Amino acid sequence: MTSTTTTATVPAPLRSGTRPASPGLVLTLSCTNQKGIVHAVSGALLDVDAYITSSQQFDSPDTGTFFMRVEFTTDTALTAVQDALAPIRDRFSMDLHLHEATTKTRTLVMCSTDGRTLNDLLFQHRTGTLPIDIPVIVSNHLELQPMAFFYGIPFVHIPVTKDADGTTNKAEAEARLMDLVKKHDIELVVLARYMQVLSDDLCRRLGGKAINIHHSFLPSFKGARPYHQAHERGVKLIGATAHYVTPDLDEGPIIDQTVQRVTHAQSARDFVNLGREVEGSTLCRAVRWHTEHRVLLDGNRTVVFD
Repeated sequence: MTSTTTTATVPAPLRSGTRPASPGLVLTLSCTNQKGIVHAVSGALLDVDAYITSSQQFDSPDTGTFFMRVEFTTDTALTAVQDALAPIRDRFSMDLHLHEATTKTRTLVMCSTDGRTLNDLLFQHRTGTLPIDIPVIVSNHLELQPMAFFYGIPFVHIPVTKDADGTTNKAEAEARLMDLVKKHDIELVVLARYMQVLSDDLCRRLGGKAINIHHSFLPSFKGARPYHQAHERGVKLIGATAHYVTPDLDEGPIIDQTVQRVTHAQSARDFVNLGREVEGSTLCRAVRWHTEHRVLLDGNRTVVFD
C-alpha cells in the first residue's frame, strides 16, 4: 500500500542558524495511533539540535497504526539521539529505528540461471544507484558465476539436489546459506530469480529481510510459465511484483509492482522479454526503497513513503 498521506518536505528547521553539515539520519517508527506522537518526536529532535529535512506520516485506517519517517541532520552524537528518543519509544510502545543515511545495507543476492534481473541489480550497485554492499552472491547453479566475477563479487555455489528416493539436501543448503548470512553480517537477502522455494523456517528467520521478484503481476498466474499462461488467456497487461518473502509462497507483503501493456499480436516469447525488462526495474526499486528505510510493514501490507 503506497502512502498518499500528508508529506512535509524540507519543513522549517527545528532550530535557527544554518543546516549542519553532519551526516543525515533516518528515523522510522510505528505504534498504535494516539494523540501527541508528532509533537513528542519533534520535541525530542529539538532537544538534540536537529534540522528536519523531510517528515512523512500515515495513519492506517485498517489497523489503527501510525507510521512515521523523518530525515534530519544533527551534530549531536548518535548515542545521545538514541537516548533522547528512548523515553518516547517507551511511552508510546513504538517500534522505533534510527539509521545513518550514508550506511549501505549489507546484501546477499541469490540467483539461479536467469541473469537479466541479476545484471540489473549488479549494474545499479556498481554505479551507486543502490545504497547496498554485496559481499557475496549465492546460486544453486554455476551459469551466472562469470557475471559475478565480471562485477568482482565472490560467488558461492550451493546446489540443491534430490536423491532417487525423493530426499533433498535443502536443509543442509539452507544451513550453509545462513552461515554466509552470519559470516558476512548480512542485513538483506535479495532473490533475483532464485528458482528454489525456501523452507518455512528459513522464511521466518528472514522475516522482513528478504525480497523476492515474482515474474507475474500478482496474484494472477502463479506457478510455472506465467507468461505463457497469460498469453494463452489473451491478457492485455503483464507485470512483475516485488514482495517480502514469507512461508506463504508468493503472498508476502508487496513492496512494488510494475505493469506492461501487451497485445494479441505479440508472442509468448515477446511476453517473456517484456516481463524481464520490468522485473529488473521493479526489484531494484523495491531494494532501494527498503535500504532507504521507506518501507514499513502494516500487517500483510506495506506502507511505502516517497
